[in-house]
Amino acid sequence: MKTLSALLKNLRIRSWTKNLFVFAGILFGNHWDDPRAIGLTALGALGFCLLSSSVYLINDIADRDRDKCHPEKKNRPIASGALPVSLAAVAAFLLASGVLITSWILAPTYALVLSIYLIMQLSYSFKLKHVVILDVLIIAAGFVLRALAGVTLAMDAGYSDISISHWLIVCTFFLAIFLAFAKRRYEVVSLGENAAGHREILEEYSISLLDELMGIATAASIIGYSIYSVSQRTMELVSTKLWLTIPFVTYGIFRYLYLIHIKGHGGSPDRIILTDKPLLLNILLWVIAVALALTLFPGTESIPA
Repeated sequence: MKTLSALLKNLRIRSWTKNLFVFAGILFGNHWDDPRAIGLTALGALGFCLLSSSVYLINDIADRDRDKCHPEKKNRPIASGALPVSLAAVAAFLLASGVLITSWILAPTYALVLSIYLIMQLSYSFKLKHVVILDVLIIAAGFVLRALAGVTLAMDAGYSDISISHWLIVCTFFLAIFLAFAKRRYEVVSLGENAAGHREILEEYSISLLDELMGIATAASIIGYSIYSVSQRTMELVSTKLWLTIPFVTYGIFRYLYLIHIKGHGGSPDRIILTDKPLLLNILLWVIAVALALTLFPGTESIPA
Protein backbone atom coordinates (compact mmCIF):
# COMPACT_ATOMS: atom_id res chain seq x y z
CA MET A 1 0.00 0.00 0.00
CA LYS A 2 2.85 2.39 0.76
CA THR A 3 4.37 1.70 -2.65
CA LEU A 4 1.03 2.26 -4.38
CA SER A 5 0.56 5.49 -2.45
CA ALA A 6 4.04 6.61 -3.50
CA LEU A 7 3.27 5.79 -7.13
CA LEU A 8 0.03 7.76 -7.06
CA LYS A 9 1.84 10.69 -5.46
CA ASN A 10 4.48 10.62 -8.20
CA LEU A 11 1.78 10.77 -10.88
CA ARG A 12 1.23 14.37 -9.66
CA ILE A 13 -2.51 14.28 -10.12
CA ARG A 14 -2.75 17.86 -8.86
CA SER A 15 -0.72 18.95 -11.90
CA TRP A 16 -3.41 17.57 -14.18
CA THR A 17 -5.05 21.00 -14.00
CA LYS A 18 -2.61 22.02 -16.75
CA ASN A 19 -4.47 19.73 -19.13
CA LEU A 20 -7.59 21.89 -18.96
CA PHE A 21 -6.02 23.61 -21.98
CA VAL A 22 -7.27 20.61 -23.98
CA PHE A 23 -10.79 22.06 -23.62
CA ALA A 24 -9.86 25.32 -25.39
CA GLY A 25 -10.98 23.99 -28.77
CA ILE A 26 -14.58 23.17 -27.82
CA LEU A 27 -14.87 26.16 -25.48
CA PHE A 28 -13.98 28.71 -28.15
CA GLY A 29 -15.45 26.62 -30.95
CA ASN A 30 -19.01 27.02 -29.62
CA HIS A 31 -19.33 23.37 -28.60
CA TRP A 32 -19.03 23.91 -24.85
CA ASP A 33 -22.71 22.88 -24.46
CA ASP A 34 -22.41 19.73 -26.61
CA PRO A 35 -22.36 16.66 -24.29
CA ARG A 36 -20.68 14.46 -26.90
CA ALA A 37 -17.94 17.02 -27.56
CA ILE A 38 -17.39 17.52 -23.84
CA GLY A 39 -17.22 13.78 -23.22
CA LEU A 40 -14.73 13.18 -26.03
CA THR A 41 -12.57 16.10 -24.92
CA ALA A 42 -12.65 14.85 -21.33
CA LEU A 43 -11.33 11.49 -22.53
CA GLY A 44 -8.66 13.30 -24.52
CA ALA A 45 -7.70 15.35 -21.47
CA LEU A 46 -7.49 12.14 -19.42
CA GLY A 47 -5.16 10.66 -22.04
CA PHE A 48 -2.96 13.75 -21.81
CA CYS A 49 -3.03 13.50 -18.00
CA LEU A 50 -1.83 9.90 -18.04
CA LEU A 51 0.84 10.65 -20.64
CA SER A 52 2.10 13.67 -18.68
CA SER A 53 2.24 11.50 -15.53
CA SER A 54 4.49 9.05 -17.38
CA VAL A 55 6.73 12.00 -18.23
CA TYR A 56 6.81 13.06 -14.56
CA LEU A 57 7.95 9.56 -13.63
CA ILE A 58 10.70 9.58 -16.26
CA ASN A 59 11.83 13.08 -15.30
CA ASP A 60 11.99 12.17 -11.60
CA ILE A 61 14.01 9.07 -12.42
CA ALA A 62 16.49 11.18 -14.36
CA ASP A 63 16.65 13.86 -11.63
CA ARG A 64 16.60 11.66 -8.54
CA ASP A 65 20.19 12.44 -7.51
CA ARG A 66 19.70 16.21 -7.89
CA ASP A 67 16.34 16.09 -6.15
CA LYS A 68 17.98 14.60 -3.06
CA CYS A 69 19.77 17.94 -2.59
CA HIS A 70 16.59 20.02 -2.92
CA PRO A 71 14.79 21.09 0.30
CA GLU A 72 11.36 20.12 -1.08
CA LYS A 73 12.01 17.72 -3.96
CA LYS A 74 14.03 15.40 -1.73
CA ASN A 75 10.68 14.18 -0.41
CA ARG A 76 9.50 13.05 -3.83
CA PRO A 77 8.82 9.28 -3.88
CA ILE A 78 11.69 8.34 -6.19
CA ALA A 79 14.28 10.64 -4.62
CA SER A 80 13.33 9.54 -1.12
CA GLY A 81 13.39 5.86 -2.03
CA ALA A 82 9.69 5.30 -1.32
CA LEU A 83 9.14 4.34 -4.96
CA PRO A 84 11.66 1.93 -6.54
CA VAL A 85 13.17 3.15 -9.81
CA SER A 86 12.34 -0.13 -11.56
CA LEU A 87 8.65 0.11 -10.65
CA ALA A 88 8.51 3.77 -11.69
CA ALA A 89 10.08 2.90 -15.07
CA VAL A 90 7.58 0.09 -15.69
CA ALA A 91 4.65 2.33 -14.73
CA ALA A 92 5.89 5.09 -17.05
CA PHE A 93 6.22 2.63 -19.95
CA LEU A 94 2.76 1.14 -19.39
CA LEU A 95 1.09 4.54 -19.12
CA ALA A 96 2.77 5.99 -22.21
CA SER A 97 2.39 2.90 -24.39
CA GLY A 98 -1.23 2.35 -23.32
CA VAL A 99 -2.26 5.92 -24.12
CA LEU A 100 -0.38 6.08 -27.42
CA ILE A 101 -1.52 2.71 -28.75
CA THR A 102 -5.15 3.45 -27.91
CA SER A 103 -4.90 6.94 -29.42
CA TRP A 104 -3.30 5.78 -32.67
CA ILE A 105 -6.12 3.27 -33.11
CA LEU A 106 -9.00 5.61 -32.30
CA ALA A 107 -7.78 9.12 -33.16
CA PRO A 108 -4.59 9.25 -35.30
CA THR A 109 -4.30 13.04 -35.57
CA TYR A 110 -4.70 13.44 -31.82
CA ALA A 111 -2.19 10.62 -31.33
CA LEU A 112 0.33 12.49 -33.49
CA VAL A 113 0.12 15.49 -31.15
CA LEU A 114 0.61 13.19 -28.15
CA SER A 115 3.62 11.57 -29.79
CA ILE A 116 5.21 14.95 -30.52
CA TYR A 117 4.58 15.98 -26.91
CA LEU A 118 6.20 12.81 -25.55
CA ILE A 119 9.27 13.12 -27.79
CA MET A 120 9.64 16.79 -26.87
CA GLN A 121 9.33 16.08 -23.13
CA LEU A 122 11.82 13.22 -23.25
CA SER A 123 14.25 15.53 -25.06
CA TYR A 124 13.64 18.10 -22.34
CA SER A 125 14.19 15.62 -19.49
CA PHE A 126 17.51 14.34 -20.77
CA LYS A 127 19.02 17.30 -22.66
CA LEU A 128 17.06 20.46 -23.46
CA LYS A 129 16.35 21.46 -19.85
CA HIS A 130 20.04 22.30 -19.62
CA VAL A 131 19.84 24.84 -22.48
CA VAL A 132 19.10 28.38 -21.29
CA ILE A 133 15.88 29.99 -22.61
CA LEU A 134 15.12 26.92 -24.73
CA ASP A 135 14.21 25.04 -21.54
CA VAL A 136 11.35 27.47 -20.93
CA LEU A 137 10.24 27.51 -24.58
CA ILE A 138 9.88 23.73 -24.49
CA ILE A 139 7.62 23.98 -21.45
CA ALA A 140 5.51 26.61 -23.21
CA ALA A 141 5.27 24.50 -26.35
CA GLY A 142 3.80 21.73 -24.20
CA PHE A 143 0.83 23.95 -23.32
CA VAL A 144 0.29 24.83 -26.97
CA LEU A 145 0.24 21.12 -27.82
CA ARG A 146 -2.40 20.60 -25.13
CA ALA A 147 -4.65 23.15 -26.83
CA LEU A 148 -3.97 21.65 -30.25
CA ALA A 149 -4.70 18.16 -28.90
CA GLY A 150 -8.27 19.15 -28.09
CA VAL A 151 -8.78 20.52 -31.61
CA THR A 152 -7.30 17.50 -33.37
CA LEU A 153 -9.34 15.13 -31.21
CA ALA A 154 -12.51 16.99 -32.17
CA MET A 155 -11.52 16.80 -35.84
CA ASP A 156 -10.91 13.06 -35.55
CA ALA A 157 -14.40 12.75 -34.03
CA GLY A 158 -15.99 14.52 -37.00
CA TYR A 159 -16.20 18.09 -35.72
CA SER A 160 -14.76 19.73 -38.82
CA ASP A 161 -15.96 23.18 -37.69
CA ILE A 162 -13.72 23.27 -34.62
CA SER A 163 -10.45 25.12 -34.98
CA ILE A 164 -8.31 27.41 -32.86
CA SER A 165 -7.24 30.96 -33.57
CA HIS A 166 -3.58 31.75 -34.13
CA TRP A 167 -3.92 34.59 -31.64
CA LEU A 168 -5.23 32.21 -28.99
CA ILE A 169 -2.21 29.98 -29.59
CA VAL A 170 0.06 33.02 -29.21
CA CYS A 171 -1.67 33.94 -25.94
CA THR A 172 -1.34 30.37 -24.63
CA PHE A 173 2.33 30.24 -25.60
CA PHE A 174 3.29 33.47 -23.85
CA LEU A 175 1.15 32.73 -20.80
CA ALA A 176 3.00 29.42 -20.43
CA ILE A 177 6.33 31.23 -20.85
CA PHE A 178 5.30 33.63 -18.08
CA LEU A 179 4.47 30.74 -15.73
CA ALA A 180 7.70 28.92 -16.56
CA PHE A 181 9.91 31.96 -15.96
CA ALA A 182 8.01 32.57 -12.70
CA LYS A 183 8.92 29.05 -11.63
CA ARG A 184 12.57 29.63 -12.53
CA ARG A 185 12.52 32.85 -10.50
CA TYR A 186 11.10 31.03 -7.50
CA GLU A 187 13.85 28.41 -7.74
CA VAL A 188 16.60 31.02 -7.97
CA VAL A 189 15.21 32.94 -4.98
CA SER A 190 14.38 29.97 -2.75
CA LEU A 191 17.57 27.98 -3.40
CA GLY A 192 19.93 30.95 -3.29
CA GLU A 193 23.58 29.96 -3.68
CA ASN A 194 22.58 26.29 -3.95
CA ALA A 195 20.42 26.89 -7.02
CA ALA A 196 23.01 25.76 -9.55
CA GLY A 197 23.77 22.71 -7.46
CA HIS A 198 20.22 21.49 -7.84
CA ARG A 199 19.62 22.58 -11.43
CA GLU A 200 22.66 23.66 -13.46
CA ILE A 201 20.61 25.84 -15.78
CA LEU A 202 19.67 28.15 -12.88
CA GLU A 203 23.23 29.45 -12.94
CA GLU A 204 22.38 31.06 -16.28
CA TYR A 205 19.44 33.01 -14.85
CA SER A 206 19.37 36.04 -12.58
CA ILE A 207 16.40 37.60 -10.82
CA SER A 208 16.69 40.79 -12.86
CA LEU A 209 16.78 38.88 -16.15
CA LEU A 210 13.81 36.73 -15.15
CA ASP A 211 11.80 39.78 -14.07
CA GLU A 212 12.43 41.38 -17.46
CA LEU A 213 11.51 38.21 -19.36
CA MET A 214 8.37 37.81 -17.26
CA GLY A 215 7.40 41.39 -18.04
CA ILE A 216 7.68 40.73 -21.77
CA ALA A 217 5.68 37.51 -21.49
CA THR A 218 3.03 39.24 -19.37
CA ALA A 219 2.51 42.00 -21.93
CA ALA A 220 2.46 39.54 -24.82
CA SER A 221 -0.14 37.35 -23.07
CA ILE A 222 -2.56 40.21 -22.39
CA ILE A 223 -2.09 41.75 -25.83
CA GLY A 224 -2.43 38.37 -27.54
CA TYR A 225 -5.72 37.62 -25.76
CA SER A 226 -7.00 41.14 -26.37
CA ILE A 227 -6.30 40.94 -30.11
CA TYR A 228 -7.88 37.49 -30.23
CA SER A 229 -11.05 38.71 -28.51
CA VAL A 230 -11.56 41.61 -30.98
CA SER A 231 -10.30 39.91 -34.15
CA GLN A 232 -12.64 39.54 -37.12
CA ARG A 233 -12.49 35.74 -36.89
CA THR A 234 -13.59 35.80 -33.25
CA MET A 235 -16.38 38.28 -33.96
CA GLU A 236 -17.69 36.08 -36.78
CA LEU A 237 -17.24 32.60 -35.35
CA VAL A 238 -17.11 32.88 -31.56
CA SER A 239 -18.68 35.98 -29.99
CA THR A 240 -19.06 39.68 -30.66
CA LYS A 241 -18.54 40.53 -26.98
CA LEU A 242 -15.67 38.28 -25.92
CA TRP A 243 -13.57 41.40 -25.37
CA LEU A 244 -15.58 41.96 -22.18
CA THR A 245 -13.58 39.10 -20.61
CA ILE A 246 -10.25 40.93 -21.01
CA PRO A 247 -10.38 42.42 -17.45
CA PHE A 248 -10.54 38.90 -15.95
CA VAL A 249 -7.44 37.81 -17.88
CA THR A 250 -5.63 41.01 -16.92
CA TYR A 251 -6.50 40.65 -13.24
CA GLY A 252 -5.49 36.98 -13.21
CA ILE A 253 -2.02 37.72 -14.58
CA PHE A 254 -1.53 40.74 -12.31
CA ARG A 255 -2.70 38.73 -9.30
CA TYR A 256 -0.15 36.05 -10.16
CA LEU A 257 2.58 38.71 -10.37
CA TYR A 258 1.52 39.97 -6.96
CA LEU A 259 1.79 36.47 -5.50
CA ILE A 260 5.27 36.10 -7.00
CA HIS A 261 6.77 39.43 -5.94
CA ILE A 262 4.95 40.08 -2.66
CA LYS A 263 4.05 36.64 -1.31
CA GLY A 264 7.09 34.78 -2.66
CA HIS A 265 5.08 32.15 -4.57
CA GLY A 266 5.61 30.88 -8.12
CA GLY A 267 7.10 27.43 -7.64
CA SER A 268 3.95 25.49 -8.47
CA PRO A 269 1.31 27.12 -10.71
CA ASP A 270 -1.26 24.38 -10.05
CA ARG A 271 -0.84 24.81 -6.28
CA ILE A 272 -1.30 28.58 -6.53
CA ILE A 273 -4.40 28.27 -8.71
CA LEU A 274 -6.01 25.76 -6.37
CA THR A 275 -5.17 27.55 -3.10
CA ASP A 276 -5.37 31.29 -3.82
CA LYS A 277 -9.06 32.11 -3.44
CA PRO A 278 -9.07 35.46 -5.33
CA LEU A 279 -7.29 33.85 -8.28
CA LEU A 280 -9.55 30.80 -8.22
CA LEU A 281 -12.64 33.02 -8.05
CA ASN A 282 -11.35 35.12 -10.94
CA ILE A 283 -10.89 32.01 -13.11
CA LEU A 284 -14.43 30.91 -12.28
CA LEU A 285 -15.80 34.34 -13.18
CA TRP A 286 -13.81 34.30 -16.44
CA VAL A 287 -15.36 30.94 -17.38
CA ILE A 288 -18.84 32.27 -16.60
CA ALA A 289 -18.16 35.47 -18.56
CA VAL A 290 -16.94 33.49 -21.58
CA ALA A 291 -20.00 31.23 -21.40
CA LEU A 292 -22.31 34.25 -21.28
CA ALA A 293 -20.49 35.93 -24.17
CA LEU A 294 -20.82 32.79 -26.29
CA THR A 295 -24.49 32.33 -25.38
CA LEU A 296 -25.86 35.87 -25.39
CA PHE A 297 -23.62 37.39 -28.05
CA PRO A 298 -22.73 34.61 -30.53
CA GLY A 299 -20.67 35.19 -33.64
CA THR A 300 -22.29 36.66 -36.71
CA GLU A 301 -21.66 33.50 -38.77
CA SER A 302 -22.55 29.95 -37.79
CA ILE A 303 -20.25 28.12 -40.20
CA PRO A 304 -16.46 28.70 -40.10
CA ALA A 305 -14.78 29.93 -43.28
